[in-house]
Amino acid sequence: RSRSSVEAKKKAKEEVKREVMEGQEQEKALVSQQAESSIKVCKTQESTQESRPRSTTFDLRTHLESFGHNVETCRYVTVTGNSCRGHLTKMGGKIKTWKKRWFVFDGQKRRLAYFADKEETKLKGVIYFQAIEEVYYDHLRSAPKSPNHKLTFCVKTYDRLFYIVAPSDEAMRIWMDVIVTAAENNKH
Repeated sequence: RSRSSVEAKKKAKEEVKREVMEGQEQEKALVSQQAESSIKVCKTQESTQESRPRSTTFDLRTHLESFGHNVETCRYVTVTGNSCRGHLTKMGGKIKTWKKRWFVFDGQKRRLAYFADKEETKLKGVIYFQAIEEVYYDHLRSAPKSPNHKLTFCVKTYDRLFYIVAPSDEAMRIWMDVIVTAAENNKH
């Protein structure tokens, strides 16, 4: 009787081990798939960037639509020819709490500003385009206590790493492309 119970425990351990390994393999495949997707997006952006001459008549909305975004149907962002506005949640710099902020991408002022509310009266911070080094999806889930890991992305500047959470998958992709475009257009 004890022999069969030992064998049953051994089988159960092996089953758990197999399930854990399968889960790890699935997670690796997902991370790899997301990385490949990011690389494809970057390559597409690079080739589009090289073929598109820099001009003062750049239209952000048209640019995003050329990447396949349907900005009209995404209720979380408002995009015009040179601006993008919407709520995002960011982690604080000194005090690591998550706060909902109203973000404004401003092509004229060449900055990404964030405000306490939609009225844009109380400016809380600014990320200047030329300071942006990288924009990437947080696939490693490095943002502490993110409200939604699946919708978290990072904006790296020369002096800070911003963790940002979008309200939807489409809003995240739009904002990431908006910010990447700002960074790419401001490389010297």
